[in-house]
Amino acid sequence: MHSHPPTSSSKECWLIDLGRIAYAPACELQRRAVEARKAGAIPDILFLCEHPHVITLGRNGKPENLRANERVLQQMNVEFHPTDRGGDITYHGPGQIVGYPILDLAAHRRDVRWYVQQLEEITIRATRDFGIEASRIEGLHGIWVDTPSGSEKLAALGVHLSRWVTSHGFAYNVSTDLRYFDLIVPCGITDKRATSLERALGRSVDNHEVATALARHFGNVFNRRMVSFSREQLKAILSGIAVSHPAAEDPAYIHG
Repeated sequence: MHSHPPTSSSKECWLIDLGRIAYAPACELQRRAVEARKAGAIPDILFLCEHPHVITLGRNGKPENLRANERVLQQMNVEFHPTDRGGDITYHGPGQIVGYPILDLAAHRRDVRWYVQQLEEITIRATRDFGIEASRIEGLHGIWVDTPSGSEKLAALGVHLSRWVTSHGFAYNVSTDLRYFDLIVPCGITDKRATSLERALGRSVDNHEVATALARHFGNVFNRRMVSFSREQLKAILSGIAVSHPAAEDPAYIHG
């Protein structure tokens, strides 16, 4: 995936690696990108990043699904953030690849269920690249792998749609320290555990290799040419775009 001067091609998607970034600035960057996408000033974007330890609670989340008190979170250096995605509670941290697609579904398909299924398909295909078969579970979002102790969640989804422009997205556990999931009831599901690609494979995995696979399948699934683009280039473009504050609306949410 090679960098080149920016264009507004409808078949292009900018791939922006944010590296490790705190949750709040990542959300603010998404917000600005969403407004620019609504204005037609930029094409579709896929942000890939990794967050420091953070627990997020969605709009429909139950606070009781946070098992740790504030003192424990401070001792473990874990931030806590309410967020504007739907759904319940989840954890992000080192060793987990987080993908934030900023897509205008009007240019794809105006169907939230379809969109979520495409995100699941991307993570299923990327997992298959490493010799592991992941699958969906009826009634639950995300992707799962079979283990001797039952199905375990490899990737979670949490999306927000505003006038058919998406934000938030997926979290894919590569080398995540799974002990941090003990601080919560992940996605409010009491009888399922989280897993990681490294745990499923029984060996170490390079995060960059997984990120490359996710980006490649993202382009294939959404029929977009992935073009590497820097955060600095995007910020320069966004700084020159005047966007209005979003009007009151009824966004769609899914999480799991």
